[in-house]
Amino acid sequence: MTASVTPQDQRDPGAPPPVGLAYPGATWKEFAHLLANLPATLIGFVYSVVFVSLGAALAVTVIGLPVLVLGLRGARLLGRAERGRARRLLGVRIEEPSRIPRREGGGVLGRLWDGVKDPVGWRAALYSVIRLPWGVVTFTVSLVSFFALWPVLGHLVRGMANVDRAMVRGLLSPSDELERRIAELESGRGVVVDTAAADLRRIERDLHDGAQARLVALAMGLGLAKEKVLEDPEAAALMVEEAHGEVKLALQELRDLARGIHPAVLTDRGLDAALSAVSARCTVPVRVEVDLRQRPAEAIEGIAYFTVSELLQNVSKHSGARSAAVEVWRAGDRLLLQVHDDGHGGASLDGGTGMAGLAERLGAVDGLFVIDSPRGGPTTITAELPWRDRGEDRAGRRVPDRRGGAKP
Repeated sequence: MTASVTPQDQRDPGAPPPVGLAYPGATWKEFAHLLANLPATLIGFVYSVVFVSLGAALAVTVIGLPVLVLGLRGARLLGRAERGRARRLLGVRIEEPSRIPRREGGGVLGRLWDGVKDPVGWRAALYSVIRLPWGVVTFTVSLVSFFALWPVLGHLVRGMANVDRAMVRGLLSPSDELERRIAELESGRGVVVDTAAADLRRIERDLHDGAQARLVALAMGLGLAKEKVLEDPEAAALMVEEAHGEVKLALQELRDLARGIHPAVLTDRGLDAALSAVSARCTVPVRVEVDLRQRPAEAIEGIAYFTVSELLQNVSKHSGARSAAVEVWRAGDRLLLQVHDDGHGGASLDGGTGMAGLAERLGAVDGLFVIDSPRGGPTTITAELPWRDRGEDRAGRRVPDRRGGAKP
């Protein structure tokens, strides 16, 4: 027996219910929205005209720009309120626009100018101004229809509500993907700055507590040996031998520190050799496969190396695995890394193993970080980075070398 499909079954589940004589709750929400248009648009119109006009009139004075910026900030708040009203009564869900980007440098005048150029505030002010006549129309038509045109009330309400939906989407939505990316990059920049500061503090601490302290002790030991070289040559020779051992230890600590900053093997031979070297230090056997026809940009290569290095440290410390694998390849304009182990699983971003920090670092450079680690294992962690060729900047332009030409 074949079940028939009615037009009601084919209706988009996200669309408002059809209009009939017995009006559903969605129609009454639209009706309430249209009645509220008049007071809402009156408030928005008066606010926008007063503040924008006042700011423009005072633009030649010291307080003109601050007044205009404050007016646009307030227009942003009015836009947020209108998005909330449309969300509750019209079912229109719109993402919040990005915040005004913070200028690095430029002083107070630069920040004020950024506020004056705020497209979100200007669109919200424009929305409030052009909506005044529409608010009068929707309030009047809705009220008259309720008392005198009941059979067509639902259709009139639906049509005017659809116009409202189009206005909200057109003027109060984020203008394009760039606005959303500004907010993401703002957060990502903070992560990068914090990470760099933490790395500098770590390097300073390691130098102070490690190689520097050892070199100070070495200098003191050689000074004592110098004093004893004539009166007690055997004791002086023993002290020089101890100092020689301290020199070797200091050199090893400096090599380890340099490897933590940027390993020489990565600079000289690329990801394949560098990941093979770091895999050799893992406590479980690691299979490494790097399928790259060319090397990525230095910054991307460094992030990839340190990501795999930290993941392999987690394999050694936390996984209980018997074997692991590292795979690196390029897919279009992305560099993909995958670290797999046959351990007991359970890895997560909030597990205290540094996963959250890795995810934040990758997100700061427009990367992705995905964990697949069920209880009992296995664990597969995939990282994705943007691909840039060596010798190109973030915009894909060739970077000139010291002689003024482009790098080959």
